[in-house]
Amino acid sequence: MGSIWEIDFYSRPILDTNQKKVWEVLVCESPLDTNTKADSLFRYAQYCPSTQVNSGWLRTALQEAINQAGKAPLKIRFFRRQMNNMITKACQDLGIPAQPSRRTLILNQWLEQRMQEVYPQEAGYQEGTNPSVRLEKPLPQRLPDALEGQQWVFVSLTAEDLAEMPEWEIAFGEAFPLELAKVSPETRIPGVLIFSPRALPLAGWMSGLELAFLKVDTNQETRLLLETGVTESWILANIKKSQPLAEAKGFEEAKQKANGVHFLGVQSNPQAESFAGFWLLQEVNL
Repeated sequence: MGSIWEIDFYSRPILDTNQKKVWEVLVCESPLDTNTKADSLFRYAQYCPSTQVNSGWLRTALQEAINQAGKAPLKIRFFRRQMNNMITKACQDLGIPAQPSRRTLILNQWLEQRMQEVYPQEAGYQEGTNPSVRLEKPLPQRLPDALEGQQWVFVSLTAEDLAEMPEWEIAFGEAFPLELAKVSPETRIPGVLIFSPRALPLAGWMSGLELAFLKVDTNQETRLLLETGVTESWILANIKKSQPLAEAKGFEEAKQKANGVHFLGVQSNPQAESFAGFWLLQEVNL
């Protein structure tokens, strides 16, 4: 299987000699399973003068990253929607699909580390916060009728259990090393299992999205939402009965204790020993 990259191309809290913001491209490889070693993932960083901020410069930088990595990724994820046109154009010129996504866990951690340890050491550093990328969110959408699960349940596994995920039979899925989320092996990781006779088409459809995280929404009525892309949201279930309401509250509490880590699984029935889909997720604030 090929690799997936995460990139950020944006200004940094550094001024050049002309008092203009210095820009930077960060490229890092996405982990795909729980056994991936973080220090084995490809990374590339390059500063960009403010006078050269365009898709052509970014395309050249990405080509250099590809040369260093030895091969191009299958796709590139990015979380800054305001950079959509420039990033998409640079990636298209290289023949690589670009996807807005909140599934940029390695990139988020690397950017935070550079904010604390790298940029303050640069000449021209200007202390400040990382610009927010929060955007107005559309209303949650209903799942396509043909893809609605017949049954779902809140469950949990330990982090140690999830470390064995690469050995499971999974048709569609993705994960990351739990060491990145700073959870101990005995930590209880909450999750949701969806059961459907159309489990494989449902999991295949989900795999075409950029899965971000699950959340219990209580703004109007209690609903289980699947957040995807940068702003998209899907209604997995309406929660009305008292017991599922209590379990939903427990799910969010457990997720908080696990540093936002949780999972989503899709199976044909509760007795199935394989998964049509299984994704390890983490809710993080961008």
